[in-house]
Amino acid sequence: MASIFTRIIEGEIPGRFVWSDDVCIVMLDIRPLHPGHVLVIPRVEVDHWIDLDASTVAHLMQVAHQVGSAQKAVVPCERIGLMIAGFEVPHTHVHVVPLQGMENLDFRNAETSPRADVLDEMAERLRQALRDAGHGDFVP
Repeated sequence: MASIFTRIIEGEIPGRFVWSDDVCIVMLDIRPLHPGHVLVIPRVEVDHWIDLDASTVAHLMQVAHQVGSAQKAVVPCERIGLMIAGFEVPHTHVHVVPLQGMENLDFRNAETSPRADVLDEMAERLRQALRDAGHGDFVP
């Protein structure tokens, strides 16, 4: 059975995409740890990130870097953090999270019911920052 991420990538379930290329997509997390929290997800459905080929892992990190720069441009924060936990969904995904502090990496603090209009606005702000940085070819 396909993971929820595969179903989103294939268009069966909606997602707020801010990046899309042949290897991965980036979308806003629907349970953000901090405003602007996104997931970098490979198109290939592999449960554990160490089972991905090295070129895919490198690509995910490169995209996380680009998107993290866009986050820093539009979200007031001290740092941009990365996390690969892998317990929530059996499909590799990299959390890229604007951070004010370590508490922003605690899933117990995730916003469970964010407003759709707030998520939509953040997605568009990130898309525009990516376009402004010269990545328009990858912005859906």
